[in-house]
Amino acid sequence: MVFVRTTLPRPVDVSAVFPELAPLARPAIRLHPRPGSPSAGESSVGGPLLWPAEEPWPHCEASHLHVDSGFRQSPDDVRLMRRMQARQHGDHSGRGGMTPEEEASKERNAARLAERFAAGPPPADCPVPMLPVAQLYLRDIPLLRPPGGADLLQVLWCPYDHEPHHKPSTALFWRSTAEVVDILAAPPEPYEVNHWGYLPEPCVLAPEAITEYPDSLDLSPQTRLTVEDWSRWQAAGAGVDSSYAEYPQEFYDEHLADAPGWKVGGWPPWGRTDPNPRYCAVCDARMVPLLTIASYEWDGGEGHSWAPQEDQAAANAASTAGSCCGQCPSQPTKVEVGSTDNMQIYVCPASPGHPHTDLIQ
Repeated sequence: MVFVRTTLPRPVDVSAVFPELAPLARPAIRLHPRPGSPSAGESSVGGPLLWPAEEPWPHCEASHLHVDSGFRQSPDDVRLMRRMQARQHGDHSGRGGMTPEEEASKERNAARLAERFAAGPPPADCPVPMLPVAQLYLRDIPLLRPPGGADLLQVLWCPYDHEPHHKPSTALFWRSTAEVVDILAAPPEPYEVNHWGYLPEPCVLAPEAITEYPDSLDLSPQTRLTVEDWSRWQAAGAGVDSSYAEYPQEFYDEHLADAPGWKVGGWPPWGRTDPNPRYCAVCDARMVPLLTIASYEWDGGEGHSWAPQEDQAAANAASTAGSCCGQCPSQPTKVEVGSTDNMQIYVCPASPGHPHTDLIQ
């Protein structure tokens, strides 16, 4: 790892103000993905995978005929459009315009869509190559609990929405790096992606171990009432801004509970719904969070206390500008799931071999 990201100390020591929360503390590892050029031998988001040349690349076998193709682009076109956005964002000359490469990409995409519509529905719903989402080495993420002999987790997903929850289907692979001799040099890519947010930007990682506490929705009713008691905060001398006096639980959820962004372990980020426990389809054990795939690394509003120390200047500049023009420092992966939500991947604590599940929150 060639860079670090450091979460700022929490404004309040949770366990000091509420000792009853101390037993609920969980370890988590914030991944802190940032745009880069990771190799197959590195942990990454959206980077190349250490995939054995002799092993078939995973394809999604589900039907994709119901998805409207009018809003799709090829992965190469998405990458080129992102480069164009980045170039134009950094170009203050006022000239604007498109490069010859960008013009060619626009014409190619228009011709491709016209051909697709003219041909009508494809004769068969072919399997779709899945896209790399994350590759995590145990040496970098010791919180992983792989099956015996494995030291690498690879996560892929289908670049199309799937019914009934309108989210990409996911696939997990645990493997031993010592058993990979020849690496697949050119993995297949899908013809097109459902929308830009399903094509992760290649990112290197700066894993950071932190301690998390549950969202207030995950607390027992009695403990939740305690967190909502402003007198407890005052008695502890926590120095919380009095603007939170009416709803101190909001301060707890925003600044002290579960961290936003890509992470391994920890507590799930609720909000879209109330807590929705997941149970193993094989043994009925309550499943635990493995990986959170996040649309944003921190809240774009004022304060952004979860923005790492090293990113505070960029976060402040983005807040002042009011618009990131597609280059938000809080969205380095360019991933967007749901309505700028999170996808949580859960695994069975009894056996890594049992099927995983996922949930949009």
